[in-house]
Amino acid sequence: MALPFLTGLKGKRDQIFAVDLGSKVTKAVQMSRKGENYTLDRFALVEVPGENPGGYADVFAEHLNTVIEAMGGRCKQLCVAIGVNDSLLSHAEMPMVPVSDMRSMLRYSSKNYLQQDLSDCVFDCHIRPFRQGMDGGEVKKPANKCRVLVGAAKRSLVDELQAGAKKAGLQAVHVIPNFIGPANAFERAYPEPFANEAVALVELGQKNTTITIMYDGELALSRVVNYGSERLTQGIADAMGISEEEAEGAKLTMPTDVESYLSALLMPLGREMRASIDFFDHQHDKAVSQAFFSGGSARSPKIIENLQIEMMVPCHQWDPLSSLKLDLPPEQLGEVEQVSPQLAVAVGAGLAALE
Repeated sequence: MALPFLTGLKGKRDQIFAVDLGSKVTKAVQMSRKGENYTLDRFALVEVPGENPGGYADVFAEHLNTVIEAMGGRCKQLCVAIGVNDSLLSHAEMPMVPVSDMRSMLRYSSKNYLQQDLSDCVFDCHIRPFRQGMDGGEVKKPANKCRVLVGAAKRSLVDELQAGAKKAGLQAVHVIPNFIGPANAFERAYPEPFANEAVALVELGQKNTTITIMYDGELALSRVVNYGSERLTQGIADAMGISEEEAEGAKLTMPTDVESYLSALLMPLGREMRASIDFFDHQHDKAVSQAFFSGGSARSPKIIENLQIEMMVPCHQWDPLSSLKLDLPPEQLGEVEQVSPQLAVAVGAGLAALE
């Protein structure tokens, strides 16, 4: 699943430089495709200079150069995953026409299909198959209609990202919503639950947490919760009377005195996650079997254990690199396992651009 927003740049590639623009840290990977196999060649985690660099072409170009230097390599073709504040992902029912025509229809009549005016956006569409009925029979398809997953982003932002990439000597071939990243990476890493179960993919971000529910290989629900690791760090700092830097370290090492505050701090997030799962259950008459966590805070087993209590489904950290061959420089091999949960969005974006 790609939803790249950009047109005229189709076709398979052998190598891609993919970046996940976080609010605090940009996660980047360089990936290669060899036949049906994919390789992770390099990665980097680089602090964002002030505000998210996606808003200004010059700042973005400078930031890209910093990321390239940290990674120690350069690939000319770039894929950018943008955050939930800069993109939209929605389900719609549209006429059965070519995707290029759907994009034009959304540009001029987005309110008819998405219930909001998005005339200043660019779009892409992924056509979804109609499901069987709950009794196993065929669902009657509306005449000349199809189910579509729609991605949208501000045209001005996409233009700035392309301009910034060009200033850095790169070509932006994909700009995608970050919701797509974990789903793509999970499909390759865990094909059985992806294809045959209803699973929740939870990305613990700095400012927000996203939950994506995959149902038999389809993206059935996506939601953003205004609770991220930043809020958890601040809560630990306030409860213990320590600095945010100390709280950030304690969040991962999880000494006993920090654990005592964890349940109360994570309860609001766990309940929001449970509410999303309940909504899906009622809409589809299908129970979510398990939840898989990625993002920086997913490196802490205690955080996942506490969220499992509220969510009431088995919860696991998952490895977005498990389906990739690692062809990393020696200095990166020793740290890749530790940072792997943070690379889910970037890896999934890279897979979208390579497929």
